[in-house]
Amino acid sequence: MYVVAGVSGRTGKVAAETLLQSGKKVRVVVRDAAKGEPWRQKGAEVAVADVADTAALTRALQGAAGAYLLLPPNFAATDSLRDNVARTRAIGAAIAASGVPHVVFLSSIGAQHVDGTGPIRGVHHAEVTLPGAAPKARFTWIRAAYFLENVAGVLGAAKAEGILPSMFDPAKRIPMVATRDIGRVAANALVEGPREGRAAIVELAGAREVSFEDLAAELSALLGKKVAAIHVPRAGVKGALLQAGLPDDLAGLYDEMAAGIDSGLVAFEENGARFVRGTVEPAEVLRALVAA
Repeated sequence: MYVVAGVSGRTGKVAAETLLQSGKKVRVVVRDAAKGEPWRQKGAEVAVADVADTAALTRALQGAAGAYLLLPPNFAATDSLRDNVARTRAIGAAIAASGVPHVVFLSSIGAQHVDGTGPIRGVHHAEVTLPGAAPKARFTWIRAAYFLENVAGVLGAAKAEGILPSMFDPAKRIPMVATRDIGRVAANALVEGPREGRAAIVELAGAREVSFEDLAAELSALLGKKVAAIHVPRAGVKGALLQAGLPDDLAGLYDEMAAGIDSGLVAFEENGARFVRGTVEPAEVLRALVAA
């Protein structure tokens, strides 16, 4: 039996569905019991727990052959990095107490770096500390590329004004990946089991590298109107994020991440890690976002 967290989001939902469709027993972790009912109807067990609640998460993980875990966004936190440290500590204690032997953890491109990567610093800390917190468990780290679904946050501007704002050079092609690919790879990693050494790291990119200019061209075709990618100047990134509704702490972190993408710091490490390409094309993701 496999435990899957984050099923109310995109990656966990796909991971759980992939496992169920292949006949595996699944226990989903939800924070709200009502959100678990559709999963129960699909044949999954349901555990109610928050990743910050060690006791509840321990119960959710007990008896599992493997688990897919992540640090879900917490927009209520006033200090996101400190909040992630606390939640990582709780997760590590639950992994150790439950005895789950294998954890597939959603990390990020650039997670090899201590700083300069904004919110990615949270998963760097998780990669460094979780093995020590749960020494009997083995880990698979999915260092996923920039989520294609992040475009949803600026899709309104594309529809209304014909612009696609980019926090980094819109002409720069970078690894981007669909969350559907992340969920599928996570499910496969659970069934496959852990790997040794550097092969425990999966560097996951999409079908091809793309730029915001490429995405704007795809949106132009989908919307039937010209959409132009525009570069938000470095000095204006944090202000734009604040105006979009992000709290000050997160706006600063995303500003730092954007600078890291521009500089090339936020990139795959390679060095023996497994490189995996997804199959979902950017146009598929954008079509679904436009239709939503």
